[in-house]
Amino acid sequence: MSSVSAAIAHALKPLAPRIFGLMGNGNAHFLDAAVRAGFDYTAVRHESAAVSAADAYFRISNKLAIASTTYGAGYTNTITALAEAAAARTPLLFVTGDAPTSGLRGWDVDQAAIDTAVRAPRYVVDRNNPGAIALEAAALALRERMPVVLAIPYDLAAVDSLEEQLPDFASLRSTPPAPQLNSTQLEQIAGKLNASQRTHILYGRGAIDAAAQVQSLAQKLDATTSGTLLARDLLDYEFDLGITGGFSTEANARIIAQADTVLVLGASLNQFTMRFGDLVAQDASLIQIDLGCAATNPRVDYFATADATLAAADLLGAVEQAQGGWRSSLDLSNLRTRPAGDDLAADGQLDPRRVASELEKILPANRVLVQDGGHFIGWGPCTGRPPVHAP
Repeated sequence: MSSVSAAIAHALKPLAPRIFGLMGNGNAHFLDAAVRAGFDYTAVRHESAAVSAADAYFRISNKLAIASTTYGAGYTNTITALAEAAAARTPLLFVTGDAPTSGLRGWDVDQAAIDTAVRAPRYVVDRNNPGAIALEAAALALRERMPVVLAIPYDLAAVDSLEEQLPDFASLRSTPPAPQLNSTQLEQIAGKLNASQRTHILYGRGAIDAAAQVQSLAQKLDATTSGTLLARDLLDYEFDLGITGGFSTEANARIIAQADTVLVLGASLNQFTMRFGDLVAQDASLIQIDLGCAATNPRVDYFATADATLAAADLLGAVEQAQGGWRSSLDLSNLRTRPAGDDLAADGQLDPRRVASELEKILPANRVLVQDGGHFIGWGPCTGRPPVHAP
């Protein structure tokens, strides 16, 4: 007979074999069981990093990861990262210690209330079905694309599990079929694109796996393209304008404003991407295709729920070869040019534009740049200048 913690580790091992965590007495039994079960475990130095690392792991690998911390202060240290993962709809499983079943102790907090506040669904394991509950939590994370909290009450972590058999994970429908455009949607969107004279395709994180299809679609439609911050420079395409939104250049924004039809694939169209309403011309048609159930911006004229890769492939077969020459008429020579900045700013301190410009020269082209948030967050994305593909 195995412990509750061992039962959880055994159930999750085939689904998410990598854990990012910081050990405390609330999750020590789980981490010990997980390592013994063969999990790849990465120890971090702060609890927030456990959730952030699991978040980043999914964004890079498209695979579910586990974050794990203890209860109380160890748990509250993760809240900012957990809230970000929920806002970004990142599937991850956060296995955390929790107060004992007898109730809160002096150092405990109401973790259930905090989970609700940051929009992270919560599961609490018991002795009878700890593995099954863990599988249900993982299935929800994958199915609904969100972080899910799996809480282990302190007094149950090391006790024997009474579970006899795990459910079939496939029966929990953790990976539903990717939605496709129906025939009516495909016909209507293709009709709008065929009628367009100046088409722009805006891709986001949801289209990262669709690069080849998006590029082929853009070529067929004589379209320009651009990406959100999280999908920047996805395409090796001579008419890609680079990053779009608050971090874009003025030249980028002026070109997109000329488009009479903007097709959005896998992007949420938040206020920053939309440049607070100025990104798309008022008389342009804005079409959004995403996995959500409804448009995420009131400016959207036509919305359809579909997987970006499948949608782009279906549209590629449905649209006509564009006869216009909008792309070739555009001047892209200064598309990504920004002021390099002065040696010193007016207050005598370093000019952040110049600092970012110099770092751009020093750092290798193949790099991952990690920075904190705050008022300076735009200097890196705005100043980095990847190679421009001359038309």
